[in-house]
Amino acid sequence: MTETSSHTDLQTDPWPAPHASGPVDATVTVPGSKSVTNRGLVLAALAAEPGWLRRPLRSRDTLLMAEALRTLGVRIEEGVGPDGTGEAWRIIPAALRGPATVDVGNAGTVMRFLPPVAALADGPVHFDGDARSHERPLHGVIDALRVLGARIDDDGRGALPMTVHGGGALDGGPVEIDASSSSQFVSALLLSAPRFNQGVEVRHVGANLPSMPHIRMTVDMLRVVGAQVDEPETGGEPNVWRVSPSALLGRDLTVEPDLSNAQPFLAAALVTGGRVTVPDWPARTTQPGDALREIFTEMGGSCELTEAGLTFTGTGRIHGIDVDLSEVGELTPGIAAVAALADSPSTLRGVAHLRLHETDRLAALTKEINELGGDVTETEDGLHIRPRPLHGGVFHTYHDHRMATAGAIIGLAVEGVEIENVATTAKTLPDFPRMWTEMLGV
Repeated sequence: MTETSSHTDLQTDPWPAPHASGPVDATVTVPGSKSVTNRGLVLAALAAEPGWLRRPLRSRDTLLMAEALRTLGVRIEEGVGPDGTGEAWRIIPAALRGPATVDVGNAGTVMRFLPPVAALADGPVHFDGDARSHERPLHGVIDALRVLGARIDDDGRGALPMTVHGGGALDGGPVEIDASSSSQFVSALLLSAPRFNQGVEVRHVGANLPSMPHIRMTVDMLRVVGAQVDEPETGGEPNVWRVSPSALLGRDLTVEPDLSNAQPFLAAALVTGGRVTVPDWPARTTQPGDALREIFTEMGGSCELTEAGLTFTGTGRIHGIDVDLSEVGELTPGIAAVAALADSPSTLRGVAHLRLHETDRLAALTKEINELGGDVTETEDGLHIRPRPLHGGVFHTYHDHRMATAGAIIGLAVEGVEIENVATTAKTLPDFPRMWTEMLGV
């Protein structure tokens, strides 16, 4: 039973979502990407020399990752860059050690990326986290690591809590996994693979593989630090990734803005018929959030990418959309919120795997939008949304940051919406309430 089955996370201080009094006109500087920050931390920790991570995201998920690596012996010094400007973290690799205990919170990247790292440690590493983390699948990583030579105690759960008995090294080699419930299973094995004695050959044998842009991000970042990767995207065998054993280089990496976290601000331009500029939007990126340019344009806006960043402009009208979100599933809550305010129905497809995220996002979105007067039904792999006049009420988040921002989007157009536990946005977007009210000039 997921947390969507009750309102056990109800708090006594719901946040009144600001109602827009007119079109927004704002520039919003979005913090760094969680996905890039946490991949960068892992790769730097496994490198053969120190490295820098500039403009890292400071959020619950990334601080959990940094602290977990510290417990394994890695030094992470927070300060300014080597040129004396901008926030940067200096990562100094060390021999990975146990015994250690890692708190994953409810961070998918921490609970999935670090067990392969722990297998390289000298001693046992125990993993545990929030109650919801016990419900999120880890079998893909656990089973694969066992095939590759690791010893793991999970009492047969395929989930947390568990202990990885690190032996200081891992054989590696070929392994088959079903990553249809999370692309993070593939990324987790690839990130540590250069340190495996034989590298790794990961073969996905399940149904459709979701969130492919995140795997492409992993491959790109591995290549930046000197790893040799063969992948389907560059002419390799379909659904097979090969990483050769090698030493990783310490690099000076700059973290891009988190484009998925830009979603609610771009949505604000669409919903209010206003304009929002996000500085430093990259011209080329593997981040799934870049798909917002096309999706939100189809829903009624327009965008322009310049050296100043991305400027998105709404027209005051929102159109429904029929869209396959299998590669960009994390954008679903925000798109669903916008679709609930559209002038025609929407169908969001290809996101059955969202039932296994921070909460069952499909059930949560259906319940919360409908409790505000909406008409949302779950399909086998997504949502069908028929717009109806909405009214105020408490929008529950189920400890899910993207549910909170989805509720805030609806609140722009619907008076009286209150977000329960808006503080959950700190998972990836610290200080969201302040950023939101400043965008609106409140």
